[in-house]
Amino acid sequence: MQTVTSADGTGIAYEQHGEGPPLLLLHGGSSPQYWKPIVPQFAENYTVIIPHRRGVGESGDSDEYSLDRGVEDVRAVIDAVDGNPILFGHSFGGLLALETARTTQIEKLIAYEPAVLVGEYREQANLATQMQERIDDGERREAMRYYIREVMHGGEIDDLDGWLAEWPPWPDIVALTENIARINRAIEGYRLPDTLEVDAPALMLTGTEGPSHLRDGVRAVHEALSDSRLIEFDGVGHAGPIEAPDRVLAEVRAFSNGKDISVPEGST
Repeated sequence: MQTVTSADGTGIAYEQHGEGPPLLLLHGGSSPQYWKPIVPQFAENYTVIIPHRRGVGESGDSDEYSLDRGVEDVRAVIDAVDGNPILFGHSFGGLLALETARTTQIEKLIAYEPAVLVGEYREQANLATQMQERIDDGERREAMRYYIREVMHGGEIDDLDGWLAEWPPWPDIVALTENIARINRAIEGYRLPDTLEVDAPALMLTGTEGPSHLRDGVRAVHEALSDSRLIEFDGVGHAGPIEAPDRVLAEVRAFSNGKDISVPEGST
């Protein structure tokens, strides 16, 4: 584990695996362990760098948080590694990757269903408030259940308890409840510009079973970028990188190497 100092003096920890061109993996609302199942494959060809988001894992924290502060944390890690990295973010990590790429030199940008809210959904979004109300009532576990139902399942799932029983991060992820509530407040405050100035090619990824609001968001991001490819994985949900690792890895490797492979159904 290594540590860098972010712009406000907070220590940001990051893991490093393998050798090769730098590949930064930015986790979303879960912990950095989200990436664990696919790190060995990536580490065969890349120096895989996994920052721990502020307030999570081995990183330090601060009383105040904003999307800009999260971007500063990612930049601090980029400055500490050799070469321009490929940025690959999932969910909130995808939003961090996107905003970092607007102001920082990178090689390529990859995001799986970045946490970008658009249209009517954005105007009505109140997940952070709903979580905070439950936290204030001493119901941290219920706050996390509410978050998972909304973000992982688009608010619709018949047997959440049964699903959670099979989901590896549960119940440890309850420890991140307050942290996840605050990143959702940052997400709800973000407004996607009509045009995204990113001086790097981009690959946007989504799954047919992902929440509709995130599927809408990734398409809006794709349209706002000048150099972007969008790929949709049939039968895959929001946790695509660990639900269908072989399919996601194949597309990421092909994109990072500047090659085309067979285009999945729904790709553009």
